Amino acid sequence: MKIYGVALLAFCYLVGKLLGTFLGETIGVNGDVGGVGFAMLLLILMNSYIRKKGWLEAETEKGILFWSSMYIPVVVAMASILNVKAALSGGWVAVMVGVLVTLASFF
Repeated sequence: MKIYGVALLAFCYLVGKLLGTFLGETIGVNGDVGGVGFAMLLLILMNSYIRKKGWLEAETEKGILFWSSMYIPVVVAMASILNVKAALSGGWVAVMVGVLVTLASFF
């Protein structure tokens, strides 16, 4: 049931967008800071959690795996609409946060 994959993706996107907007307001940047990254991380964590609990039927797991693999193009599309100019004009804090999150993801 691919609809569960869509629901999980939509939930992660909305929560990530809210967290990114909240972080942007907290550090004084007029824009979304890290919302796409938060959404991706949440999708990975929720998928692992649901799998460990054994709540996935075979069809449901196929749907979630399908949308998880489709998430990269969706992330690229979401990132293309972000207000990068506002983030950079907000100061070096936004740039440092981006670099730190990128380095943390490598580790």
